[in-house]
Amino acid sequence: MNRPHILLIASALAMSSIAFAAPVAAFDASNPFAKASTLPLEYPQFDKIRNDDFAPAYAEGMRVQAAETEAIANNPKPATFDNTIVAMERSGRLLDRVSSVFGNLSGANTNDAMQALERALAPQLATHSDAIRLNQKLYARIKSLYDRRAKLGLDAESMHLLERYNTDFVRAGARLSAADKDKLKEMNAELAGLQTTFKQNVLKESIAAALVVDTRAELAGMSDQGIDAAAAEAKRRGLDGKFVIPVVNTTGQASLSVLSNRVTRQRLLAASMGRGSHGGEFDNRAVIIKLATLRAERAALFGYPSHAAYVLADETAHDTAAVNKLLAEFAKPAVANARKEAAQIQGVIDAEQGGFQVGAQDWDFYASKVRAAQFNFDESQLKPYFELNNVLTNGVFFAAGKLYGLTFKERKDLPVYDPDVRVFDVFDANGKQLAIFLGDYYARGNKRGGAWMNLYVRQSRLLGTYPVVGNHLNIPKPAAGEPTLLTYDELRTMFHEFGHALHGMFSDVKYPRFSSPYVANDFLEFPSQVNEMWAVWPEVLKHYARHYQTGAPMPQELLDKVIASKKFNEGYRTTEYLAASILDQRWHQLGVAQVPTDVLAFEAAALKDAGVDFAPVPARYRSTYFSHVFSGGYSSGYYGYLWAEKLDADTVEWFKENGGLQRKNGDRFRKMLLSRGGTQDAMQMFRAFRGRDANIAPLLERRGLTAQ
Repeated sequence: MNRPHILLIASALAMSSIAFAAPVAAFDASNPFAKASTLPLEYPQFDKIRNDDFAPAYAEGMRVQAAETEAIANNPKPATFDNTIVAMERSGRLLDRVSSVFGNLSGANTNDAMQALERALAPQLATHSDAIRLNQKLYARIKSLYDRRAKLGLDAESMHLLERYNTDFVRAGARLSAADKDKLKEMNAELAGLQTTFKQNVLKESIAAALVVDTRAELAGMSDQGIDAAAAEAKRRGLDGKFVIPVVNTTGQASLSVLSNRVTRQRLLAASMGRGSHGGEFDNRAVIIKLATLRAERAALFGYPSHAAYVLADETAHDTAAVNKLLAEFAKPAVANARKEAAQIQGVIDAEQGGFQVGAQDWDFYASKVRAAQFNFDESQLKPYFELNNVLTNGVFFAAGKLYGLTFKERKDLPVYDPDVRVFDVFDANGKQLAIFLGDYYARGNKRGGAWMNLYVRQSRLLGTYPVVGNHLNIPKPAAGEPTLLTYDELRTMFHEFGHALHGMFSDVKYPRFSSPYVANDFLEFPSQVNEMWAVWPEVLKHYARHYQTGAPMPQELLDKVIASKKFNEGYRTTEYLAASILDQRWHQLGVAQVPTDVLAFEAAALKDAGVDFAPVPARYRSTYFSHVFSGGYSSGYYGYLWAEKLDADTVEWFKENGGLQRKNGDRFRKMLLSRGGTQDAMQMFRAFRGRDANIAPLLERRGLTAQ
């Protein structure tokens, strides 16, 4: 599966004043975060923002929100929804502005100064967040409202907001004893620092782990453009005459599908899988042990047997038993299918007299040959028809226009943080501006791996704000003058991430707490996965799949083969994803006394115990570079892609049953799901849309598992 994750920048909650590690410049009106940006829709002033603007803006943002929150907590008047809950929703605007920009740029365009500040900020922001959530006077006001909520005459969204505030505070420790609150504060500060360390280690290790080769012959199979790009990367690193292939994100690396030199493939995969686990300053093994231990201890403080139990209690899955059942149901048939696929690959290797058994380094290379034999086409035939700009404007944007009536206009006048970032005004069907969209598609050395969506400004009728949304991918940038031709996975990723963007753009809520896509993590991927369907929808595919040189449409025969091959290699994709999901659960279902001391041994035993230890199909992420769960917002939640895909597959069937790419269908999906953010229980929204609970049959059929 190519299921990138979304980056959620939650509001950084702040209370008491804590000094930064280094002196912070005074905050004044010239700071670009002092007031809301005067650019359209409060678009960030990237041309005015400097590294040294962040620390004073954070310090002032914390100070201001501290005062705001103290005023709410100590208000002598009886608690009302307006003077307590709405006041909380209005607080922290400065902190929101700086944290949204800094949080996003620390992933997309970081530097040494930002990383140093990020390390200093992480525990401080955790402490500030605790100060607000553990404020006994503030929680007393919230609880008094919650206890008499039925008598307040609130509308449905306001009622849900009050209920969520009570839940948020309870889950943050508001009911703990004073002694336990002190323990919790220490844990949260340490956890925040560890998560930042893990994240930065992954980025630095990815740079350090790049594969260096001496000759073009070692890169046989790569295109001339790809080899030239490897030479350019080597030169950039001061390695003139050599060739460098960066290692990014997942265990699998794109170049493995084309490299014909098996030794090179072995070296590349070893570099990928060894990240964070071979000693040195970027080794993440000790960090993982500390994270797992602290998370388990914190869960115990809240009365839960494990971190996963604590997290899942607030997700649509509700408990670990439901998640374990889902993963176990898929594991056996997925591995069985992967073994069948391995046998087909072995047949090709034997036919070529390779003289070796298929290994993980061989899978992508020989799977391409199997696909070519089965469907009479390979990736190289597709890429000339998937030029980046054409996919974006005549595919991604075209589908959004047909389904929702949106139009897009590129603008060059707004500042960007990197010259390759593109900016578009987004207009609704009525001609009014809906949002601003940023597309940041190319890989950079200072950009984290993977793909994600973020919000620079989130929609809120209370605050009068409209969405400013970004999509981020890591597509290798070609040499100057060369076209950017996408792989099929990169194509799917563009549609996937734009599904997240649509979720953010269509948000139509009053309170910022509920702005899309602030929903349960295991519901979060549902809208984005639905949007993937349009990538191969015939009307859409025909519109953008044109040869980058001639403009000729993709031949119908090839187009039919693309659609027919959608289930190809699903055993592999499902197994690698399940392995990562199982690792996430095994780490986070541990009690305090169960945390191991050997990360790699624990990982191997967990995969074997779950029946997914099939060597040719390694986990999509090994523990030591699994940023989703050890530094991102997906701890105990990586299963959510599969959970959401059940809803997605059933929704795709609904679209097909109702005529597909039509405005009436898009308008209904937008009105009943995409626009509502977190204002309702996620599964209630789905049932209202579909008329029933999701049927798992479409997902099983999609993944080729019905025969098991």
